[in-house]
Amino acid sequence: MNMNSDLTLAAQVRRKGAGWTQSPQSGIERLMLDRIGGEMATRATTIVRYQPNSSFPVHTHTGGEEFLVLSGVFSDSSGNFSEGFYVRNPVGSRHAPFSKTGAEIYVKLGQIDPEDQAYVRLDTRGADWQSTRSAGVKTQQLHRFRGELVRLVSIEPGRQFFETKFGGGVEILVMSGTLELSGQLFEKHDWVRSPREANFQITSQSGGTFLIKTGHFARTDP
Repeated sequence: MNMNSDLTLAAQVRRKGAGWTQSPQSGIERLMLDRIGGEMATRATTIVRYQPNSSFPVHTHTGGEEFLVLSGVFSDSSGNFSEGFYVRNPVGSRHAPFSKTGAEIYVKLGQIDPEDQAYVRLDTRGADWQSTRSAGVKTQQLHRFRGELVRLVSIEPGRQFFETKFGGGVEILVMSGTLELSGQLFEKHDWVRSPREANFQITSQSGGTFLIKTGHFARTDP
C-alpha cells in the first residue's frame, strides 16, 4: 500500500476529488497523502476522518506521531483535543484514540526523530502569532528539533511569504483560504511536498493560513 512513497520526488494531493479509503475500524476513513507500507505502515501522512463514537484499538507508534486537529474533537487517554490542537507523541508512545463527536485530523506517522522525546499539547487558537519581516505575514511556531521546524503561517490578501528556498525539504497543508505556489492554486486541505532544495514563491490573493514543515527530509535523503 505505497503512495507517493519515493521521498526524493515532489508530490501533491488535492482534497477535492481525492478518494477516501475505509480503515479496518468502522466509521473511520483516510485520505492518504503519502504512505510506505500496509496497515502497519512504516511511514504515512494522512487526513483521517472519524465518525461520531468511532475508535481505534490501543496501539504503539514505533516511529512516533504528530497531528493537527482540523475539525471536531479527537480524544485519547491524555485528553480531548478540539480543532486547532497540535500534538506530538514520541517514538514508542502508545494510545487508543477515539472521537465521541466526530473529528478530522492531519496526522504524520513514523517521522519523529528517535532522539526527539518531547510530548507536545498545543492549542494553536490561544498561542501567540509573531510578525515577520514580510508585511502582512505572521507565523506561529509549533515545534522545533534540530533542523526540523513546524509552523502555522497566516498571510493577508495580496501578500507573499518571505521564504522561497527550503534546502531541507518542505511540506505544506492549506488550512484556510487559498495559496499560490509558483503559479499553482491550492485550496483548503490541499497538500504539497517538495523534499529537496525546494525553491518556490508562496503568495495568496485571497489570504489564507497554512501549516508548513521544513528541514525534516535531511534525515531521509539518500
